[in-house]
Amino acid sequence: MAPPFVPAPWLPGGDLPTVWASVARPFPRPPYRRERWELPDGDFLDVDRLEGAPGRPLLVISHGLEGSSAASYVRFAAAAAARRGLAVAAWNFRGCSGEQNRLLRQYHSGETGDLAHVVARLAGEDPARPLLLLGFSLGGNQIVRWLGEEGERLPGQVRGAAAISVPFDLVACARALDAPGFWPWVYRERFLRRLRRKASAKARAHPGALDLAAVLRARTFAEYDGLVTAPIHGFAGADDYWTRCSSGPVLGGVRRPLLLVSAEDDPFVPASCIPREAARRNPAVTLEVTPGGGHVGFVTGSPLRPGYWAEERALDFLRAAAG
Repeated sequence: MAPPFVPAPWLPGGDLPTVWASVARPFPRPPYRRERWELPDGDFLDVDRLEGAPGRPLLVISHGLEGSSAASYVRFAAAAAARRGLAVAAWNFRGCSGEQNRLLRQYHSGETGDLAHVVARLAGEDPARPLLLLGFSLGGNQIVRWLGEEGERLPGQVRGAAAISVPFDLVACARALDAPGFWPWVYRERFLRRLRRKASAKARAHPGALDLAAVLRARTFAEYDGLVTAPIHGFAGADDYWTRCSSGPVLGGVRRPLLLVSAEDDPFVPASCIPREAARRNPAVTLEVTPGGGHVGFVTGSPLRPGYWAEERALDFLRAAAG
């Protein structure tokens, strides 16, 4: 069982563990087997699989914004799950597997339809096998929204979920990333550079669908989401998208065991938007808020032997939820 979290003293504040975990985390290479799943709307999803011990649960991993099944935190979690004998399905959101998806639509923070499709297909493979969900950041927001919206209607095979560094209030989180200062600029540009590149490819594949010149000038999430995410997914604007897709307001509907791991110093998620009262009122929800840890960081130990606590804590919780 993972011990209580003790932040690495050599990574003070929220920004240093966030950056360290992003660039220096171990990069295991689980022997994934890729499957391409055709979708009813004509698009596709790429899912990377690891076989587990017979009869053991299957862990479904959802990555974060502009991540993939190849992200270091996903590979780290997949390898840790495999050591526990779990099977793994690390799915890539539309357009995140290294190949552009076919349709104009992509993925977004509140997209739960694809998650539901993934879970339903995996549940149908073996109705007796427990399914466990693990999400990071944006992927965690999707999981919490789906659990909260569906409540008791979830497939019976879903035994539990864990979500790390969830942006519960997308309005507050977008404003934090759009704020002035060095670190918000670093995070913002890292994501927006990739998103602008994808938007350029979309504009070439779907002429006239986007105002590409304006998209290429976008330097904030408010601008990008207002020009791309909102219109192609049916939202009135960036604020409408953020408000309607935030997971905090639906936490009360969760009816399966759910672990939420958040840090007070997360530079992406202001501590004020962590839904402490909603979690306290829902016996299905376990909210663990640490003073330090950053965003999808939670680094422990020394520089020579760092540890990554959140994934280990999540897997311990999920293993217990599976029964």
